[in-house]
Parts: sequence; C-alpha cells; structure tokens
Amino acid sequence: MSISRKTEARLLDSTERGLVDATHHPEICALDLEELRARRRLLREYRDRARDRARQQRREMRGKAEPRAAAEARDNTGTALKDEVLSAALKRLTRAIHRLEEAEARSLSQGEIARRALELRRAGTRRHHPVAGRHAGGGMRPDPHRPALRTDPREVGRVSQAVRVAQARRDARA
Repeated sequence: MSISRKTEARLLDSTERGLVDATHHPEICALDLEELRARRRLLREYRDRARDRARQQRREMRGKAEPRAAAEARDNTGTALKDEVLSAALKRLTRAIHRLEEAEARSLSQGEIARRALELRRAGTRRHHPVAGRHAGGGMRPDPHRPALRTDPREVGRVSQAVRVAQARRDARA
C-alpha cells in the first residue's frame, strides 16, 4: 500500500521528513552515490528506532512489557505507519544506489573488462605445487614442439593420499 506525501508529512518529524522527501523521484535523481549512501545510513537508524518503538508499544498493549511513557500504550498504528514510511524510503534509496552502481559498472570499456578478466584468470591459475616439466636440473633442453606437462592439482592430492595409505598398510603389517 502506498502512503501519500501528506500522510508522510503528518507522521514524521522535520529531520525525518527532509530525508524521506529526498527519496522521492525528482529529488533523488539530483543526489550522487556518496550522498545516497550517507542518507541510507541515517534512514536505517531512524527506521530501526521507529521499528523498536512500535515493537515496544505492541508489547505494552499485550501486557508483556512495562510502559516506558507515563501512560501505557493503547495503540501503535502511528508508529507502525512511521516504520512503513521509513522502510519504503529506504527501499527507494537502495534501488537508486543499485541503479547508480550498475551504471558505473557498465561504463567500463571493453578493454578494461578484458584486462580485468585476464588478471582474474592469471590469479586463479597459480599453482600450489611445482609443475612436473621436462627439465632435469639444468642439463636437458626443452623441446619447443612439445608443451610442458601440466599436472592437475587433484592428481597431486590423489597420489599423496595413495602413498599415505600404502605406508599405513606397510606399517600395520610390521
């Protein structure tokens, strides 16, 4: 259910109203990414405070909590509506931030994307074990027509485990 701006203005105090008004369409487009993130932090604090107060009032009405105010809470619809207004504003801000972040990610050139992919690929192919190549010491010369043998890291683990198992069998017999 959408809530009108008039109802929002009635439910919120001046600082909250300023934050929430900036999350509506024409105003939200004028804000940059850092400003949106700062407002999101503030809005989360206000939303959490309203949510906690609504929960406390609900507990007071059921008789599960002591009243914090002079009188026991008889109704929490205003506080619950305030929570809804702040949550909706937070959703609008989060969507705007996500949109700007996606636009920023799309602005990369194809060359930058390719370089980043190459960096990621090179970082992922680092070997934990030495490659079993064709050179023994410095004596043999590599054959330029045959590629170096690449050992699958899973094979290294499998062989190591097989050696451990065989050694355990020998130790058990002795």
